[in-house]
Amino acid sequence: MELKIGVIKGDGIGPEIVEEAMKVLDKTGEHYGFTCQYTQLLMGGASIDAYGVPLTEETISAAKENQAVLM
Repeated sequence: MELKIGVIKGDGIGPEIVEEAMKVLDKTGEHYGFTCQYTQLLMGGASIDAYGVPLTEETISAAKENQAVLM
């Protein structure tokens, strides 16, 4: 089974924490027989830097295409 997960490495919890959470999901998947397909999404300061707004409609649409969002 493959899980589609959107990933937002946001301002509240740093990107380094989200990276570690992804590692935990991957190890859990090895044990229980699933894989994760991650889609990087921008929100907050990173989105402001890239697009001038904290959250774009494109990011919202992309998040809805996933089964979950890790933030």
